[in-house]
Amino acid sequence: MTKIAVLSDIHGNLPALIATVTGAEARGCTRFLNLGDILSGPLWPAETAAWLMARDWPTIAGNHERQVLTDPPERMNASDAFTRAALGPEALAWMADLPETLALDGMFLCHGTPTSDVSPLTDTLEGETLRVASEAELTARLGGQGALLTLCGHTHVPRLLALSDGRRVLNPGSVGLQAYDDDHPRPYRVENGDPLARYAVIDGEAISLHTVAYDHLAAARKAEVEGRSDWAIALATGRMC
Repeated sequence: MTKIAVLSDIHGNLPALIATVTGAEARGCTRFLNLGDILSGPLWPAETAAWLMARDWPTIAGNHERQVLTDPPERMNASDAFTRAALGPEALAWMADLPETLALDGMFLCHGTPTSDVSPLTDTLEGETLRVASEAELTARLGGQGALLTLCGHTHVPRLLALSDGRRVLNPGSVGLQAYDDDHPRPYRVENGDPLARYAVIDGEAISLHTVAYDHLAAARKAEVEGRSDWAIALATGRMC
């Protein structure tokens, strides 16, 4: 039976991506799925794009793909602006061709929820942090999506959740960034507490969550060189401060 590695939220962190793929292959994975937010950040967006384009995995777009392609310069955040400036026509065209969602072998792939790339599926914003979504929240957010397994990303927090009707929702966590802050729909932060890359493995009915070490300090140094001390701290520690 084919083992599938599920990756999300790479954010241009090529060393973390390569380490994750190496770790997944060591576990017997021969198929890879990519759930979006692939390139945005002050790291290696062009190099990450080239690496992934050569592999042609099933891949969907996240909110940062949309933002890099469509936000006007005056609205673009620093990570997206860095990424847009670094990408050539081929990588931009590749991004533009990515679907927002994908139905694949009985699974449904989305970045946030089935209808929004910026709304979390597996987590709920409460105060200034995220908590695991309730079954009622999951059911409402899935809407009419009846796949037995829905794969999502966006929050960077690994989750495997089961509904009473047998459906499951998997968020593999983030390959490339283990802490961040955001202001949508209001200010909050996510901190996984360590710098390890995260991914999931689907082996038939069995699903497992995994971490893998990589040269996170090299990634932190790159962010520092690019003037992003916030990313440097997050990459080095998995925390925001």
